[in-house]
Amino acid sequence: MFLKPPRLAAAGALALALTTTALVPLVPSSAALAQSAPATALALPRPVGPDFADLAARVAPAVVRISITGHTEGATPAELPPELRGTPFERFFRQFPQGGQPRRIMGQGSGFIVDPAGFIVTNNHVVGEADTVKVELADGRELPARVVGTDPKTDLALIKVEAGSPLQAVAFGDSDKLRVGEWVLAMGNPFGLGGSVTAGIVSARGRQIGAGPYDDFIQTDASINPGNSGGPLFNAAGEVVGVNAAIFSPSGGNIGIGFAVPSALAQNVIAQLKEHGRVERGWLGVSMQRLDPTLAEAMKLDHPHGALVAAVEPDGPAAKAGVQPGDVITGVNGRELALPRDLAEAVAELRPGSTTTVAVLRNGEARELRVTVGQVPDTREARAQEKGEAGQGANLGGSLGLALAPARDGQGVVVAAVRPDSIAAAQGLQPGDVILRAGDRQVRGPRDLQEALTAARRENRPAIALQVERDGGRAFVALPLKG
Repeated sequence: MFLKPPRLAAAGALALALTTTALVPLVPSSAALAQSAPATALALPRPVGPDFADLAARVAPAVVRISITGHTEGATPAELPPELRGTPFERFFRQFPQGGQPRRIMGQGSGFIVDPAGFIVTNNHVVGEADTVKVELADGRELPARVVGTDPKTDLALIKVEAGSPLQAVAFGDSDKLRVGEWVLAMGNPFGLGGSVTAGIVSARGRQIGAGPYDDFIQTDASINPGNSGGPLFNAAGEVVGVNAAIFSPSGGNIGIGFAVPSALAQNVIAQLKEHGRVERGWLGVSMQRLDPTLAEAMKLDHPHGALVAAVEPDGPAAKAGVQPGDVITGVNGRELALPRDLAEAVAELRPGSTTTVAVLRNGEARELRVTVGQVPDTREARAQEKGEAGQGANLGGSLGLALAPARDGQGVVVAAVRPDSIAAAQGLQPGDVILRAGDRQVRGPRDLQEALTAARRENRPAIALQVERDGGRAFVALPLKG
């Protein structure tokens, strides 16, 4: 793929996971308390507004505090920026040798009970690399826990305690029914302080923060901080509609932008972890990119709707079913798709070995293909690419501004040079890129590309779609032919 993860900028805001390894007591002095005490107690009228006291009291017994111990090799949490300790970003720092001996580390997070038998949901980054896990219940009991299963791709995990008697549990709600502006309640263990409750609203749905292939978060302004990882996000009915997972902050503290894994995704993952200890996902063997209006026009589509197939894995399920690069997948098993992430989620829910119907548009014509769903290979990860680095739309005037050379294997043409002031350069094409297709034609040499451009202009086409390969990844880029 051309899409690269965002860089961690020192001055920029970071999307941080929410475990914490530091606890700073905030204890005011006796003098300050004396000064702040009012001389006369006033009975003020109760403010008008939502009251979550009954809801919090009802669900609080199912929310737990999780403590872990583990070890690190080389770099230690003490050497990292405080806001990154215990987060997924810590692994980036461990890629660089720091010296030193392996050391013991500790961390804290949150979770919630989903089964009276003691099954507890939390985040993978809370317990995924832990040596020991302990759970503190709302009644103060501290119990050892075992990790039942983890799923790094959705940052979810399931652990279990043996309490000797049934525990109070909470149920999942339907996050698909959430509306922007709806009240929600976040509960957990921020900064290791213990059980805390914050309220806010749903700020947005379907947020993508670069966390993984199934990036589809609920955004909320309910205060979420380090230590809230794995805690529940409740709706007004007391149902769990999300699992708190990350925040967006320049400092590591809450600024009103928090993210939760939606229950519609979490519920299926947790069910599989409980039954199998792992998650089995369907696999098509395609890489995807998002359609923009210019690219859709080049693909002879009326609307930029669906997932554009940028490349097809040789001998994969999609290839065997006849799916081709340039196809636009608009539905799976009768479920309509608007974006690449919709396809990733729909296919992931299918059982490997099952047969499904895939609706595609090819050269503007609708088709249905029968696909036998495969198992995600261990060395691969399904990924919904929102756009290719090769660029999006721009005006094309005159020539492409490219110097081309035949590829050594006869598959495509190599971009030998790009004129700096050309439209091709503005599009993001670079020396070393390989153009594999132009419109509906396979490109084996520079002549094929020129003929495809001539034919597109003769047909009065507004743009032509080029399939470009770079660093092993493939994506389409639209080059307008008018303007």
